[in-house]
Parts: sequence; C-alpha cells; structure tokens
Amino acid sequence: MPSNLWLKAIFKRYKMGKAEIRRDIKLQTKTLSLQQSQEQGRSVIEQLEQIVAQRKPQVVALFAPLPDEIPIGELAQRLKCRVVIPRVEGDDMEFYDYDMAAMMEGSFGILEPQDTRLCHAAEIDLMVVPGVAFTSSGNRLGRGKGFYDKYLSREGFRAYCVGVCYAHQLLEQLPTEPHDKPMDMVVSGNNE
Repeated sequence: MPSNLWLKAIFKRYKMGKAEIRRDIKLQTKTLSLQQSQEQGRSVIEQLEQIVAQRKPQVVALFAPLPDEIPIGELAQRLKCRVVIPRVEGDDMEFYDYDMAAMMEGSFGILEPQDTRLCHAAEIDLMVVPGVAFTSSGNRLGRGKGFYDKYLSREGFRAYCVGVCYAHQLLEQLPTEPHDKPMDMVVSGNNE
C-alpha cells in the first residue's frame, strides 16, 4: 500500500487538485484489508465515545457509512442521547432521528432514515462528518457535492464538528476554497 508520506510527497511536488487527491485516496482505501478497516473503525469509535463523554451533547449527528468510509455504524446504537442521520433531499441534506428499523437505501446508495422526526440545524450539539481527506488543523475534502459545506453554513448551526477518517486520509495540507468549512477536530484510525 502506498504510504501517507508518498501521497504527501506527490501533493507537494505537483500541487494536486481535489480530483487527483480524491482518486489517490480512493486507491489507498481500496488496499485496506477488512481487518485494517475494522481496527481503525474501532479506534475511531472509541475516540468518539470519549469526545461524547466529555462534551455531553444532547443531540449527535452521525452518518451511515459508505463502503469506503470509516465504519462507525455501531456507534448510533451505543450512544445514550438523541442520534440523527442525514437524508439527501434534492440538492440539500436534512437530519432525521435515527431508527434502525426505518433505514432504507436512498440517494447515492446510502442508508437514510425514513419517516422519522426532522432535526433542525440549531438542535445539533455534535456532528461527526465523513470526508475523503482531512488535515490535522481541520480542513476537509469531501466527495465534491457540497452537502456538508452547505449544511454547516446554515443559520443557527452551532455544532462541534468532528471529522473522521482512516489514518492514510489525514494529510499535511489540502487545497481549500472560501466555502469549505473546517472541522473543530479530526479523529483518524491508528497507524499500523
């Protein structure tokens, strides 16, 4: 598997654009074994549980992970507070109460809550955000559709945002634009 150092060197040499970084990260993610993915996922979940214990949020926004995202799915069932999950509605994303029985495949093949209570942006205390890549200072590279950046810009949004990723997705720097919203904290899986 190419190392994170290799990706950093390529980025510095060629000043990679977002599309190239997405492609290279995707290739590295494909090389993770199931065991590596699960181990890093457990590490991230443990760190998130510590953050939740410290911050004591009433409402936590999680996400239903895609196959190439850090597997945090079990966290939704373990938290002792209100958990909300996003659902894409046209060009926007809304968060609804998590109910395992009400999850169905929706936009982009992602599991989404159906027929549950809407959560307004101002109600969310802590949001866990996926991404293609992050920097330790909180910059985030998403998949390119802008759903999270738009949501994080909503009036009244005040949640503490935690980006989650595999160890190889944590980079020294990323190209950013004015509309990109940084995370308050980034949690990655442990290096092997």
